[in-house]
Amino acid sequence: MKNRVLSGITSTGKLTLGNYLGAINNFVKLQNEHELFIFIANLHALTTPTTKKSLQENTLEIAAWYFACGINPKTANVFVQSDVLEHTQLSYILLCHSYLGELERMTQFKDKSQKIKSPNKTISIPTGLLVYPTLMAADILLYDPDFVPVGKDQTQHLELTRTLALRINAKYQTEIFKKFPTPYQNQYTSKIMALQDPMKKMSKSDENQKNVIFLSDDLATITEKISKAVTDSENIIKYDPERKPGVSNLLIIYCSLRNKTIAQAEKYFSKQNYSILKKEVTKAVADLLIPIQKKYQQYINDKTLLLKLLEQGANNARKIAAAKLKAIEAVVGVDYR
Repeated sequence: MKNRVLSGITSTGKLTLGNYLGAINNFVKLQNEHELFIFIANLHALTTPTTKKSLQENTLEIAAWYFACGINPKTANVFVQSDVLEHTQLSYILLCHSYLGELERMTQFKDKSQKIKSPNKTISIPTGLLVYPTLMAADILLYDPDFVPVGKDQTQHLELTRTLALRINAKYQTEIFKKFPTPYQNQYTSKIMALQDPMKKMSKSDENQKNVIFLSDDLATITEKISKAVTDSENIIKYDPERKPGVSNLLIIYCSLRNKTIAQAEKYFSKQNYSILKKEVTKAVADLLIPIQKKYQQYINDKTLLLKLLEQGANNARKIAAAKLKAIEAVVGVDYR
């Protein structure tokens, strides 16, 4: 049997080249070898400032980008989180088995709650931000996945997911949760850094848009952003993340897109300068994004097809989620029949 891989992306902001190389491209490569469930986390998006229009648009746009990038709806299940109500039902059960202290200790909660301020400078922390980890745990435990791709900032949530699963098993003397989520890592993963600040990860929420290459950027924008990417004064093209983070980041992008090793890239650029490196990276990015952007327009302009594919993915997800939730409800006594 194929291993099951579960992943979700929050429907806030525009997808970036980092999202593609760090996640989406991996799914494209692995979708025929694994059973993929990829959800668009629009409920998680409610924990951050958003509007009705932007949330709706972001949800459909992310779906369109997924399919445009090569996610095959015949082999992978792409769906919207809110379309599978079992996520919120299990989230409440898990919430009732969690402790306030362990939720307050979550690093992301502490970091994000410090950044939230209302216009009058007072801090109003959304309760959804506090209970975010129990919804994430429900997202995972409903599907008994073998692997869950997460970044370093989410590993603490993954540990809590395991804790909650073990707690319920022990309390009800059951083995309802037999599989525990394992962080998913593979050889294809590429961590893309910010163009202007290569010591931090490229992020779709970055306030400085010069740091980020969005999948929707046109050729002129891509060219300008890469031409102004931070390098150094040596003009020597060499992979050295500590001493030459900007140059190393450009090499990673080039190698990821041209399917080259670092050694091959260093040899290729051994007698070249940074201007040539940036032109080559620009061409590699453009060669990737221009065809994807054309496919994206086809999906985003055909809302009927897009909704059909998302409903198809949701139907497949519901079959698994509903059966799992029913079993869990029987264990904890919510199912009284």
